[in-house]
Amino acid sequence: MTATLDVTQVFGSNVFNQKVMKERLPKETYKALIKTMEQGTTLPSDVANVVANAMKDWAIEKGATHYTHWFQPLTGKTAEKHDSFISPTADGSVIMEFSGKQLNQGEPDASSFPSGGLRSTFEARGYTAWDCTSPAFLKEDAAGNVTLCIPTAFCSYTGEALDKKTPLLRSMEAVSKQAVRVLRALGNKSVTRVAATVGPEQEYFLIDKKYYDQRPDLMMAGRTLFGSPAPKGQELEDQYFGAIKDRILAFMKDLDTELWKMGVSSKTKHNEVAPAQFEMAPIFSTTNIATDHNQLVMETMQKVALRHDLVCLLHEKPFAGVNGSGKHNNWSLATDEGANLLEPGKTPHDNEQFLVFLSAVLTAVDRHADKLRASAANPGNDLRLGANEAPPAIISIFMGTELTAILNNLAKGKKAESAGQHVLQIGVDSLPNLPKDATDRNRTSPFAFTGNKFEFRMVPSSASISGPNVVLNTIVAEALDEIATRLEKAKKNLDQECAAIVREAAVKHSRVIYNGNGYSEEWVKEAKKRGIPNIRSTVEALGYMANASAEKLFEKYKVLSKGELHSRYEIYLENYVKTINIEAQCSVYMVKRLFMPAVMTFTERLAQTISILKSVGAPTTVQKDVLARVSTHLENASDKLAALEATLKKAQAVGDILAKAEAYRDKVFTAQADLRSDIDALEQLLPSEAWPVPTYADMLFKL
Repeated sequence: MTATLDVTQVFGSNVFNQKVMKERLPKETYKALIKTMEQGTTLPSDVANVVANAMKDWAIEKGATHYTHWFQPLTGKTAEKHDSFISPTADGSVIMEFSGKQLNQGEPDASSFPSGGLRSTFEARGYTAWDCTSPAFLKEDAAGNVTLCIPTAFCSYTGEALDKKTPLLRSMEAVSKQAVRVLRALGNKSVTRVAATVGPEQEYFLIDKKYYDQRPDLMMAGRTLFGSPAPKGQELEDQYFGAIKDRILAFMKDLDTELWKMGVSSKTKHNEVAPAQFEMAPIFSTTNIATDHNQLVMETMQKVALRHDLVCLLHEKPFAGVNGSGKHNNWSLATDEGANLLEPGKTPHDNEQFLVFLSAVLTAVDRHADKLRASAANPGNDLRLGANEAPPAIISIFMGTELTAILNNLAKGKKAESAGQHVLQIGVDSLPNLPKDATDRNRTSPFAFTGNKFEFRMVPSSASISGPNVVLNTIVAEALDEIATRLEKAKKNLDQECAAIVREAAVKHSRVIYNGNGYSEEWVKEAKKRGIPNIRSTVEALGYMANASAEKLFEKYKVLSKGELHSRYEIYLENYVKTINIEAQCSVYMVKRLFMPAVMTFTERLAQTISILKSVGAPTTVQKDVLARVSTHLENASDKLAALEATLKKAQAVGDILAKAEAYRDKVFTAQADLRSDIDALEQLLPSEAWPVPTYADMLFKL
């Protein structure tokens, strides 16, 4: 038998968390650090020195020789530069040192990270600053190396945010400030902070590494650019929550262990809908920690998979014809006293605090649906949104029957009522009666209320959750700001003003509530009637994050300056162009170097076979038919290949970044898809031993 894992001892064992701090830091140092973490006060340099030394000693005891400032540049990935703890001495030996200055600030070269015009390439200096609200942790690799990772923000020499973390922290401050104002106006004077909390579910695929190594498209583009459907897909609906294979369970066990060591609360694991697709879900944490942890989840999934001769695919649509992958960003607001501000209670109709905060979210999402959509935009998501596994590119809110009825009644000036706690009776004596939630779940909704939180289901599987939460926090902060101002002025007429706020939100913004089937064409037509935007592509969506409305919003709450906002617009457009360019070039490479040679070899052998059969008087009808069909698709593919190359060359020559992105979306992407149709047809005609790459059947079902 294998040894039993003591999860309580493993969890957080590689984290410099509050328990470790309390054990290793002097009492006054610990208090000062906690004050900085909770109140945002500056940490004195002498205190930082004590913390750094304790952190270093702890890390060395755990086997670490190096430390790194771990940050999240605008690539969407994480970055790290490793420095050892060694410091030379006069006698030629070394000692292990780590100062408060080294803890607080690092200086990575910023020139090669995307900046969107915030700085020139030759302006290389950038700074990383310790984010003490997210605990330092140790990363272990397969070779046994241990590195102390210090979560940091990343900014330019002139102070602009060059990362995903800085605007996230700013947005958390913004929503906290306005939420506290609302609570104080409602009579709660004890709450000092409100944290945006998130539990991001992560979907992913696993395939055998030997197949991955034979697919240039997976290696370079992250998705299959060619491939005909397997004989079986997901039509039997037998994968979802099915029994997990032993090989996958072994991977999941190691994944859990590695994540638990780093304090990531990996809670749930299961088979997803598509073959070879899986999901992991953590427990909620504050948004900045959840964002850090989700980056670690994606990185660790890929590392651990390799140890099992597997490859983890995080692309939103790695395989055509089956479900793609996303993240469900479960968002809520929690006070420093532990109260969930989106908890409706048993009688939501008279829960004044809940209805006020619900109104803020309703207002925010309807008013800024375009920005929320833009936050979930990337090239991979363009392939996924609107298909049967993902919500449409229309932002709507699922509120559930009961809450929708409450808001409708309030909008009409009627008395609002709720039915209280329901019990579900299954009809079998031996089965318990189940407490029934106030709302069902609607998987077709991009933004669904699920009991005491909102589930933003549109987030791309490969992306950082920072962007969506920056937008969510900021748009809700704006709505709460307006509510707080009204409540502060109301004074004695507080209840009346609360009722007016909720009623006005229900009247003005209930158009965004939709509880029906978001996949249906009827909803697309209905959304158009309601004036709700249907933003179909990344290129279109990104424009809504760089217009006057966005500038005004993000500058007002000091989340992103105009320059920082437009830099991200430039970076994400460039990323779109580069992504489609890589896909197109990879398609050209595969057709020229793999598919056409394989097909020509096959046709040559088939022609020889026909000639031999003719010479002995044998029938050749079948062989001639196959040869004719293969030759037709080959000629078509040759013509379409030339068209793709010409289209690609024209798109590469476009100067303006928006026009270039539009050319790649409208011309290059469609030319590549057109070429794919003939290659996929050829795959179905050639014998398996003649096809040069693993098929969908190989990759999805041979695990």
